[in-house]
Amino acid sequence: MRKRPIVEVINASYVYPGGIKAIDDISLSIRSGEFIALLGQNGSGKTTLAKLMNGLFKPTKGTVLIKGKDTRKMTVAECARIVGYVFQNPEHQIFASTIYEEIAFGPRNLGIPEEDVKRRVEEALKLVDLKKPMNAFPHLLSVGEKHRVAIASILAMEPELLILDEPTTGIDFGRSLQIMRLLQRLRDKGKAIIVITHDLYLAAEFAERIIILKDGKKFADGPTKEILSNKRLLVDAGLSPLQ
Repeated sequence: MRKRPIVEVINASYVYPGGIKAIDDISLSIRSGEFIALLGQNGSGKTTLAKLMNGLFKPTKGTVLIKGKDTRKMTVAECARIVGYVFQNPEHQIFASTIYEEIAFGPRNLGIPEEDVKRRVEEALKLVDLKKPMNAFPHLLSVGEKHRVAIASILAMEPELLILDEPTTGIDFGRSLQIMRLLQRLRDKGKAIIVITHDLYLAAEFAERIIILKDGKKFADGPTKEILSNKRLLVDAGLSPLQ
């Protein structure tokens, strides 16, 4: 018997104020241990779908379930315990005066005892392999290091699913590989990973499943090799096939 999905999106649509339909009747499910690349042109609905899956947005139509519970009946904090979301730009996420305070913020908001908060911060820093003093000012870190702090701050809440919006933007290929290998290790520990990306090379190397959005609809969903080898499908989705 298969385990219940972490997230189920059932015929979900989302319309922004002003009538712009960003997500149009999408259905999909996400299970433990999956590594998924979410692809699509700018404006295809990727970030909106991510925010539906982590409860920041509630669907205009349809349903989103997190561990079987309707997100409309969950607070954002309840959703964040299960589905973590790392913003595209770590500057939009990082606000605290030290690395420790940044990573401790989430668990404290969940009402975790301080002793357990300390353990979570230390474990999260170890997982992302950030070798900086915990009292360091995070805004002085490199872009790659800021990405690691942003990921650690979500890991400290111990979510089952981690969604990352363009985690390799603004960093070189070598550091991009380091971030993706970190995510691969987290997947190996049983977490589900969704990476929103425009980089088909990284998707081919690390993801086992590809979901493509086009004009707010689910355009394709399947094994990485099958999707990325279909050049006609990629072109129709507005993506450049791998050479």
